[in-house]
Amino acid sequence: MWARRPGGEGLRIALLAYRGNPHSGGQGVYARYLSRELVGLGHHVEVLAGPPYPVLDPGVRFVPVPSLDLYRQPDPFRVPRLSEFRSPVDALEFAIMCTAGFPEPLTFSLRARRLLAHRRQDLDLVHDNQGLGRGLLGMMADGWPVLATVHHPITVDRDLDVAHAASWRRRLTLRRWYGFIGMQVKVARRLPRIITVSESSRRDITSHMGVPGSRLAVVPVGVDHQLFRPRPEVRPVAGRIMTTASADVPLKGLVPLLEALAKVRTERHAELVVVGSPRPESRVRQTIERLGLDRAVRFVAGVSDDEMVRLWAEAEVAAVPSLYEGFSLPAVEAMACGRPVVATTGGALPEVVGTDGETGLLVPPGDAGALAQALGRVLDDPVLARRLGAAGRRRVLRRFTWRATAEGTVEHYRALLEGRGPAMAGSGKQRVGNRAVGPYA
Repeated sequence: MWARRPGGEGLRIALLAYRGNPHSGGQGVYARYLSRELVGLGHHVEVLAGPPYPVLDPGVRFVPVPSLDLYRQPDPFRVPRLSEFRSPVDALEFAIMCTAGFPEPLTFSLRARRLLAHRRQDLDLVHDNQGLGRGLLGMMADGWPVLATVHHPITVDRDLDVAHAASWRRRLTLRRWYGFIGMQVKVARRLPRIITVSESSRRDITSHMGVPGSRLAVVPVGVDHQLFRPRPEVRPVAGRIMTTASADVPLKGLVPLLEALAKVRTERHAELVVVGSPRPESRVRQTIERLGLDRAVRFVAGVSDDEMVRLWAEAEVAAVPSLYEGFSLPAVEAMACGRPVVATTGGALPEVVGTDGETGLLVPPGDAGALAQALGRVLDDPVLARRLGAAGRRRVLRRFTWRATAEGTVEHYRALLEGRGPAMAGSGKQRVGNRAVGPYA
Protein backbone atom coordinates (compact mmCIF):
# COMPACT_ATOMS: atom_id res chain seq x y z
CA MET A 1 0.00 0.00 0.00
CA TRP A 2 1.28 3.49 -0.80
CA ALA A 3 2.79 5.43 2.06
CA ARG A 4 0.87 8.35 3.57
CA ARG A 5 2.04 11.55 5.15
CA PRO A 6 1.00 11.95 8.78
CA GLY A 7 -2.48 13.46 8.95
CA GLY A 8 -3.40 13.01 5.30
CA GLU A 9 -3.17 11.05 2.09
CA GLY A 10 -0.74 13.29 0.24
CA LEU A 11 2.27 11.63 -1.32
CA ARG A 12 5.84 12.77 -0.68
CA ILE A 13 7.65 13.05 -3.99
CA ALA A 14 11.28 13.64 -4.96
CA LEU A 15 11.19 15.12 -8.47
CA LEU A 16 14.59 15.02 -10.21
CA ALA A 17 15.65 17.44 -12.95
CA TYR A 18 19.31 17.43 -13.95
CA ARG A 19 18.74 20.83 -15.63
CA GLY A 20 15.80 22.52 -13.98
CA ASN A 21 15.69 26.01 -15.48
CA PRO A 22 12.74 26.66 -17.85
CA HIS A 23 15.08 28.42 -20.29
CA SER A 24 17.00 25.14 -20.63
CA GLY A 25 14.03 23.62 -22.44
CA GLY A 26 10.76 21.79 -21.87
CA GLN A 27 12.15 19.69 -19.02
CA GLY A 28 12.43 22.77 -16.81
CA VAL A 29 8.91 23.88 -17.69
CA TYR A 30 7.65 20.38 -16.86
CA ALA A 31 9.38 20.38 -13.46
CA ARG A 32 7.98 23.77 -12.54
CA TYR A 33 4.34 23.27 -13.45
CA LEU A 34 4.01 19.61 -12.51
CA SER A 35 5.43 20.35 -9.05
CA ARG A 36 3.11 23.34 -8.63
CA GLU A 37 0.00 21.35 -9.51
CA LEU A 38 1.03 18.37 -7.37
CA VAL A 39 1.33 20.72 -4.38
CA GLY A 40 -2.07 22.16 -5.31
CA LEU A 41 -3.50 18.63 -5.09
CA GLY A 42 -2.17 18.28 -1.54
CA HIS A 43 1.10 16.45 -2.13
CA HIS A 44 4.57 17.30 -0.83
CA VAL A 45 7.14 17.85 -3.59
CA GLU A 46 10.87 18.35 -3.35
CA VAL A 47 12.59 19.24 -6.61
CA LEU A 48 16.22 18.09 -6.73
CA ALA A 49 17.84 19.97 -9.59
CA GLY A 50 21.24 20.87 -10.93
CA PRO A 51 22.32 24.18 -12.40
CA PRO A 52 21.00 26.20 -14.09
CA TYR A 53 18.59 26.05 -11.18
CA PRO A 54 14.80 25.96 -11.61
CA VAL A 55 12.09 28.53 -11.19
CA LEU A 56 9.61 27.03 -8.72
CA ASP A 57 6.33 28.19 -7.24
CA PRO A 58 5.53 28.74 -3.54
CA GLY A 59 4.99 25.51 -1.64
CA VAL A 60 7.53 23.50 -3.65
CA ARG A 61 10.72 22.71 -1.77
CA PHE A 62 13.96 23.13 -3.72
CA VAL A 63 16.96 20.91 -3.00
CA PRO A 64 19.97 22.12 -5.02
CA VAL A 65 22.28 19.49 -6.46
CA PRO A 66 25.50 21.47 -7.06
CA SER A 67 27.86 20.48 -9.84
CA LEU A 68 30.91 21.93 -11.55
CA ASP A 69 28.47 23.65 -13.94
CA LEU A 70 30.85 23.17 -16.83
CA TYR A 71 28.56 24.64 -19.49
CA ARG A 72 27.55 27.84 -17.76
CA GLN A 73 27.57 31.12 -19.60
CA PRO A 74 29.61 33.05 -20.48
CA ASP A 75 32.39 30.43 -20.18
CA PRO A 76 31.07 27.04 -21.37
CA PHE A 77 33.50 24.10 -21.39
CA ARG A 78 35.47 25.88 -18.68
CA VAL A 79 38.40 24.43 -16.73
CA PRO A 80 37.50 24.50 -13.00
CA ARG A 81 39.94 25.57 -10.33
CA LEU A 82 41.56 22.74 -8.39
CA SER A 83 39.73 23.84 -5.22
CA GLU A 84 36.38 23.11 -6.94
CA PHE A 85 37.05 19.36 -7.05
CA ARG A 86 35.59 17.94 -3.85
CA SER A 87 34.52 14.42 -4.77
CA PRO A 88 35.22 11.61 -7.25
CA VAL A 89 31.99 12.59 -9.07
CA ASP A 90 33.47 16.03 -9.74
CA ALA A 91 36.53 14.41 -11.28
CA LEU A 92 34.31 12.11 -13.36
CA GLU A 93 32.25 15.05 -14.60
CA PHE A 94 35.33 16.94 -15.77
CA ALA A 95 36.92 13.86 -17.33
CA ILE A 96 33.83 13.09 -19.43
CA MET A 97 33.68 16.69 -20.64
CA CYS A 98 37.38 16.59 -21.57
CA THR A 99 36.72 13.55 -23.75
CA ALA A 100 33.89 15.38 -25.58
CA GLY A 101 31.08 13.61 -23.72
CA PHE A 102 28.09 15.08 -21.89
CA PRO A 103 28.33 14.05 -18.22
CA GLU A 104 25.32 15.70 -16.58
CA PRO A 105 22.69 12.91 -16.73
CA LEU A 106 25.14 10.48 -15.10
CA THR A 107 26.81 12.75 -12.56
CA PHE A 108 23.55 14.41 -11.50
CA SER A 109 22.00 11.00 -10.78
CA LEU A 110 24.99 9.95 -8.68
CA ARG A 111 24.83 13.16 -6.64
CA ALA A 112 21.05 12.88 -6.21
CA ARG A 113 21.41 9.31 -4.95
CA ARG A 114 23.87 10.50 -2.33
CA LEU A 115 21.53 13.29 -1.20
CA LEU A 116 18.63 10.84 -0.87
CA ALA A 117 20.62 8.06 0.80
CA HIS A 118 19.41 8.83 4.33
CA ARG A 119 15.95 10.15 3.50
CA ARG A 120 13.98 6.99 2.78
CA GLN A 121 11.61 7.72 5.68
CA ASP A 122 10.97 11.29 4.49
CA LEU A 123 9.75 10.62 0.97
CA ASP A 124 7.64 7.99 -0.76
CA LEU A 125 9.06 7.81 -4.27
CA VAL A 126 11.48 9.24 -6.81
CA HIS A 127 10.29 10.69 -10.12
CA ASP A 128 13.08 11.26 -12.63
CA ASN A 129 12.59 13.82 -15.40
CA GLN A 130 14.38 12.56 -18.55
CA GLY A 131 17.80 12.13 -16.88
CA LEU A 132 17.88 8.32 -16.81
CA GLY A 133 21.26 8.31 -15.11
CA ARG A 134 22.82 5.17 -13.66
CA GLY A 135 22.26 6.54 -10.17
CA LEU A 136 18.57 5.65 -10.54
CA LEU A 137 19.50 1.97 -10.45
CA GLY A 138 21.40 2.65 -7.24
CA MET A 139 18.31 4.34 -5.79
CA MET A 140 16.26 1.26 -6.63
CA ALA A 141 18.88 -0.89 -4.90
CA ASP A 142 18.56 1.44 -1.90
CA GLY A 143 14.85 0.61 -1.72
CA TRP A 144 13.33 3.59 -3.52
CA PRO A 145 10.28 3.19 -5.78
CA VAL A 146 11.41 4.93 -8.98
CA LEU A 147 9.63 5.97 -12.16
CA ALA A 148 10.67 8.34 -14.92
CA THR A 149 9.21 10.68 -17.48
CA VAL A 150 10.77 10.34 -20.93
CA HIS A 151 9.53 13.14 -23.18
CA HIS A 152 11.02 11.46 -26.22
CA PRO A 153 14.03 9.22 -26.88
CA ILE A 154 17.18 11.31 -27.32
CA THR A 155 18.23 8.86 -30.02
CA VAL A 156 16.06 10.98 -32.34
CA ASP A 157 18.08 14.13 -31.54
CA ARG A 158 21.34 12.25 -32.08
CA ASP A 159 20.34 10.75 -35.41
CA LEU A 160 19.13 14.09 -36.78
CA ASP A 161 22.23 15.93 -35.56
CA VAL A 162 24.54 13.34 -37.10
CA ALA A 163 22.61 13.33 -40.37
CA HIS A 164 22.96 17.12 -40.66
CA ALA A 165 26.64 17.25 -39.64
CA ALA A 166 28.84 19.06 -42.14
CA SER A 167 31.94 16.83 -41.77
CA TRP A 168 33.07 13.42 -40.59
CA ARG A 169 34.90 15.08 -37.70
CA ARG A 170 31.67 16.73 -36.58
CA ARG A 171 29.83 13.40 -36.83
CA LEU A 172 32.41 11.71 -34.60
CA THR A 173 32.18 14.53 -32.06
CA LEU A 174 28.40 14.30 -31.97
CA ARG A 175 28.45 10.54 -31.47
CA ARG A 176 30.78 11.02 -28.51
CA TRP A 177 28.64 13.85 -27.09
CA TYR A 178 25.58 11.60 -27.21
CA GLY A 179 27.45 8.73 -25.57
CA PHE A 180 25.19 8.99 -22.52
CA ILE A 181 22.34 7.50 -24.58
CA GLY A 182 23.65 3.97 -24.07
CA MET A 183 23.34 4.46 -20.31
CA GLN A 184 19.84 5.92 -20.67
CA VAL A 185 18.68 2.94 -22.73
CA LYS A 186 19.99 0.46 -20.13
CA VAL A 187 18.39 2.36 -17.25
CA ALA A 188 15.05 2.81 -19.04
CA ARG A 189 14.82 -0.94 -19.69
CA ARG A 190 15.17 -1.65 -15.95
CA LEU A 191 12.66 0.87 -14.63
CA PRO A 192 9.31 -0.64 -13.64
CA ARG A 193 7.33 2.26 -15.11
CA ILE A 194 7.87 5.13 -17.55
CA ILE A 195 5.51 8.00 -18.24
CA THR A 196 5.69 9.67 -21.62
CA VAL A 197 3.79 12.55 -23.13
CA SER A 198 2.33 11.29 -26.42
CA GLU A 199 1.47 8.15 -28.32
CA SER A 200 4.19 9.07 -30.81
CA SER A 201 6.81 9.11 -28.06
CA ARG A 202 5.43 5.89 -26.65
CA ARG A 203 5.99 4.13 -29.98
CA ASP A 204 9.44 5.64 -30.39
CA ILE A 205 10.59 4.72 -26.88
CA THR A 206 9.61 1.14 -27.60
CA SER A 207 11.33 1.01 -30.99
CA HIS A 208 14.43 3.11 -30.18
CA MET A 209 15.05 2.09 -26.57
CA GLY A 210 13.57 -1.39 -26.38
CA VAL A 211 11.27 -0.60 -23.45
CA PRO A 212 8.25 -2.93 -23.42
CA GLY A 213 4.99 -1.13 -24.12
CA SER A 214 3.52 -2.74 -21.02
CA ARG A 215 5.74 -0.48 -18.87
CA LEU A 216 4.88 2.75 -20.72
CA ALA A 217 1.94 5.06 -20.08
CA VAL A 218 0.90 8.32 -21.74
CA VAL A 219 0.14 11.41 -19.66
CA PRO A 220 0.15 14.52 -21.89
CA VAL A 221 1.73 17.68 -20.54
CA GLY A 222 -0.14 20.94 -20.28
CA VAL A 223 0.05 24.70 -20.33
CA ASP A 224 -0.69 27.41 -17.77
CA HIS A 225 -3.90 28.42 -19.54
CA GLN A 226 -4.52 31.32 -17.17
CA LEU A 227 -1.14 32.86 -17.96
CA PHE A 228 -1.00 31.86 -21.62
CA ARG A 229 -4.24 33.41 -22.81
CA PRO A 230 -5.41 35.75 -25.57
CA ARG A 231 -4.40 39.38 -25.12
CA PRO A 232 -6.97 41.35 -27.16
CA GLU A 233 -5.45 44.65 -26.04
CA VAL A 234 -2.20 43.80 -27.90
CA ARG A 235 -2.30 44.53 -31.61
CA PRO A 236 -0.54 41.89 -33.76
CA VAL A 237 2.37 43.14 -35.84
CA ALA A 238 1.62 42.87 -39.55
CA GLY A 239 3.44 39.93 -41.10
CA ARG A 240 4.95 38.77 -37.79
CA ILE A 241 5.74 35.05 -37.56
CA MET A 242 6.99 33.66 -34.26
CA THR A 243 8.73 30.45 -33.29
CA THR A 244 10.70 29.15 -30.33
CA ALA A 245 13.86 27.07 -30.22
CA SER A 246 15.40 26.26 -26.85
CA ALA A 247 18.45 24.93 -28.74
CA ASP A 248 19.92 25.68 -32.15
CA VAL A 249 19.81 22.10 -33.44
CA PRO A 250 18.49 20.57 -36.68
CA LEU A 251 15.62 18.95 -34.74
CA LYS A 252 13.92 22.34 -34.34
CA GLY A 253 13.67 22.93 -38.10
CA LEU A 254 14.87 26.53 -38.10
CA VAL A 255 16.64 26.22 -41.44
CA PRO A 256 13.50 25.09 -43.34
CA LEU A 257 11.58 27.88 -41.59
CA LEU A 258 14.11 30.48 -42.74
CA GLU A 259 13.87 29.13 -46.28
CA ALA A 260 10.06 29.34 -46.01
CA LEU A 261 10.31 32.93 -44.74
CA ALA A 262 12.33 33.91 -47.79
CA LYS A 263 9.62 32.44 -50.04
CA VAL A 264 6.83 34.16 -48.08
CA ARG A 265 8.59 37.52 -48.44
CA THR A 266 8.55 37.33 -52.24
CA GLU A 267 4.79 38.05 -52.18
CA ARG A 268 4.19 40.03 -48.97
CA HIS A 269 5.89 41.62 -46.00
CA ALA A 270 6.89 39.10 -43.36
CA GLU A 271 9.29 38.96 -40.45
CA LEU A 272 10.31 36.29 -37.95
CA VAL A 273 10.88 36.45 -34.21
CA VAL A 274 12.77 33.48 -32.77
CA VAL A 275 12.75 32.92 -29.00
CA GLY A 276 16.19 31.38 -28.58
CA SER A 277 19.83 32.00 -29.44
CA PRO A 278 21.66 30.76 -32.53
CA ARG A 279 25.09 29.23 -32.14
CA PRO A 280 28.06 31.01 -33.69
CA GLU A 281 28.93 29.53 -37.08
CA SER A 282 25.72 27.49 -37.14
CA ARG A 283 23.72 26.64 -40.26
CA VAL A 284 21.04 29.03 -38.98
CA ARG A 285 23.42 32.00 -39.13
CA GLN A 286 24.74 30.88 -42.50
CA THR A 287 21.22 30.51 -43.90
CA ILE A 288 20.20 33.99 -42.73
CA GLU A 289 23.22 35.45 -44.51
CA ARG A 290 22.71 33.35 -47.64
CA LEU A 291 19.06 34.38 -47.98
CA GLY A 292 19.62 38.03 -47.06
CA LEU A 293 17.30 37.85 -44.05
CA ASP A 294 19.40 39.84 -41.60
CA ARG A 295 16.75 42.56 -41.19
CA ALA A 296 13.82 40.13 -41.26
CA VAL A 297 14.84 37.87 -38.38
CA ARG A 298 15.17 38.82 -34.71
CA PHE A 299 16.35 36.53 -31.90
CA VAL A 300 15.30 37.13 -28.29
CA ALA A 301 16.44 35.10 -25.29
CA GLY A 302 15.81 34.92 -21.55
CA VAL A 303 12.29 36.33 -21.76
CA SER A 304 9.91 36.15 -18.82
CA ASP A 305 6.56 34.38 -18.97
CA ASP A 306 4.71 37.70 -19.33
CA GLU A 307 7.04 38.76 -22.13
CA MET A 308 6.47 35.44 -23.86
CA VAL A 309 2.69 35.91 -23.75
CA ARG A 310 3.08 39.40 -25.23
CA LEU A 311 5.33 38.06 -27.98
CA TRP A 312 2.71 35.45 -28.90
CA ALA A 313 0.05 38.16 -28.92
CA GLU A 314 2.15 40.28 -31.30
CA ALA A 315 2.48 37.43 -33.80
CA GLU A 316 0.03 36.98 -36.64
CA VAL A 317 0.96 33.31 -36.88
CA ALA A 318 2.92 30.82 -34.77
CA ALA A 319 5.27 28.42 -36.56
CA VAL A 320 6.37 25.06 -35.15
CA PRO A 321 8.73 23.80 -37.88
CA SER A 322 10.32 20.96 -35.88
CA LEU A 323 11.45 17.85 -37.70
CA TYR A 324 10.36 15.91 -34.62
CA GLU A 325 8.65 16.66 -31.30
CA GLY A 326 7.79 14.33 -28.46
CA PHE A 327 4.99 16.73 -27.55
CA SER A 328 5.60 20.52 -28.13
CA LEU A 329 5.04 23.00 -25.35
CA PRO A 330 5.45 25.93 -27.78
CA ALA A 331 2.52 24.64 -29.84
CA VAL A 332 0.15 24.45 -26.87
CA GLU A 333 1.38 27.81 -25.53
CA ALA A 334 0.62 29.48 -28.86
CA MET A 335 -2.76 27.76 -29.08
CA ALA A 336 -3.58 28.78 -25.50
CA CYS A 337 -2.80 32.38 -26.51
CA GLY A 338 -5.29 32.10 -29.36
CA ARG A 339 -2.68 32.29 -32.09
CA PRO A 340 -3.14 30.33 -35.33
CA VAL A 341 -0.53 27.59 -35.58
CA VAL A 342 1.28 26.21 -38.61
CA ALA A 343 3.20 23.07 -37.63
CA THR A 344 4.79 20.03 -39.20
CA THR A 345 3.69 16.44 -38.90
CA GLY A 346 6.96 15.58 -37.11
CA GLY A 347 6.52 13.22 -34.17
CA ALA A 348 3.61 14.09 -31.87
CA LEU A 349 2.68 17.43 -33.45
CA PRO A 350 -0.46 16.09 -35.17
CA GLU A 351 -1.63 14.72 -31.79
CA VAL A 352 -1.12 18.12 -30.20
CA VAL A 353 -2.31 20.49 -32.92
CA GLY A 354 -5.07 18.25 -34.33
CA THR A 355 -5.40 16.75 -37.78
CA ASP A 356 -8.72 18.12 -39.02
CA GLY A 357 -7.41 21.52 -40.15
CA GLU A 358 -9.74 23.28 -37.74
CA THR A 359 -7.24 23.92 -34.95
CA GLY A 360 -4.04 24.36 -36.97
CA LEU A 361 -2.42 23.69 -40.34
CA LEU A 362 0.05 20.82 -40.78
CA VAL A 363 2.80 20.39 -43.37
CA PRO A 364 5.50 17.74 -43.92
CA PRO A 365 8.66 18.28 -41.83
CA GLY A 366 11.55 19.87 -43.71
CA ASP A 367 9.33 21.02 -46.61
CA ALA A 368 10.06 24.75 -46.89
CA GLY A 369 7.68 25.19 -49.83
CA ALA A 370 4.70 23.67 -48.02
CA LEU A 371 5.57 25.64 -44.89
CA ALA A 372 5.70 28.89 -46.87
CA GLN A 373 2.37 28.16 -48.51
CA ALA A 374 0.65 27.49 -45.17
CA LEU A 375 2.17 30.56 -43.50
CA GLY A 376 1.16 32.75 -46.43
CA ARG A 377 -2.35 31.36 -46.32
CA VAL A 378 -2.79 32.37 -42.69
CA LEU A 379 -1.15 35.78 -43.16
CA ASP A 380 -3.45 36.54 -46.11
CA ASP A 381 -6.71 35.36 -44.50
CA PRO A 382 -7.61 37.11 -41.21
CA VAL A 383 -10.87 35.16 -40.94
CA LEU A 384 -9.00 31.84 -41.13
CA ALA A 385 -6.45 33.11 -38.61
CA ARG A 386 -9.14 34.06 -36.10
CA ARG A 387 -10.96 30.75 -36.55
CA LEU A 388 -7.79 28.68 -36.08
CA GLY A 389 -6.76 30.70 -33.03
CA ALA A 390 -10.12 30.37 -31.28
CA ALA A 391 -10.38 26.64 -32.02
CA GLY A 392 -6.82 26.06 -30.81
CA ARG A 393 -7.60 27.75 -27.49
CA ARG A 394 -10.67 25.54 -27.04
CA ARG A 395 -8.61 22.43 -27.79
CA VAL A 396 -6.06 23.36 -25.11
CA LEU A 397 -8.74 23.93 -22.47
CA ARG A 398 -10.29 20.54 -23.24
CA ARG A 399 -7.08 18.52 -23.32
CA PHE A 400 -3.88 20.16 -22.13
CA THR A 401 -3.93 21.62 -18.62
CA TRP A 402 -1.26 21.09 -15.96
CA ARG A 403 -3.88 20.06 -13.40
CA ALA A 404 -4.90 17.16 -15.66
CA THR A 405 -1.23 16.27 -16.09
CA ALA A 406 -0.73 16.19 -12.32
CA GLU A 407 -3.85 14.10 -11.73
CA GLY A 408 -2.80 11.57 -14.35
CA THR A 409 0.72 11.42 -12.91
CA VAL A 410 -0.55 10.79 -9.39
CA GLU A 411 -2.46 7.76 -10.68
CA HIS A 412 0.86 6.28 -11.73
CA TYR A 413 2.58 7.19 -8.45
CA ARG A 414 -0.05 5.26 -6.53
CA ALA A 415 -0.05 2.35 -8.93
CA LEU A 416 3.75 2.13 -8.64
CA LEU A 417 3.56 2.02 -4.86
CA GLU A 418 0.79 -0.58 -4.96
CA GLY A 419 2.59 -2.74 -7.52
CA ARG A 420 0.05 -2.24 -10.30
CA GLY A 421 1.08 -2.03 -13.95
CA PRO A 422 0.65 1.05 -16.16
CA ALA A 423 -2.37 -0.42 -17.92
CA MET A 424 -4.17 -0.56 -14.56
CA ALA A 425 -3.49 3.10 -13.75
CA GLY A 426 -5.60 4.85 -16.34
CA SER A 427 -3.00 4.84 -19.16
CA GLY A 428 -2.93 8.60 -19.26
CA LYS A 429 -6.66 9.12 -19.55
CA GLN A 430 -7.96 12.47 -18.42
CA ARG A 431 -11.30 13.73 -17.20
CA VAL A 432 -13.56 15.93 -19.27
CA GLY A 433 -16.63 16.61 -17.20
CA ASN A 434 -17.71 13.23 -15.89
CA ARG A 435 -16.31 11.06 -18.64
CA ALA A 436 -12.83 9.68 -19.15
CA VAL A 437 -11.26 10.27 -22.53
CA GLY A 438 -8.01 9.24 -24.15
CA PRO A 439 -5.19 11.76 -24.08
CA TYR A 440 -5.72 13.01 -27.60
CA ALA A 441 -9.35 12.15 -28.31
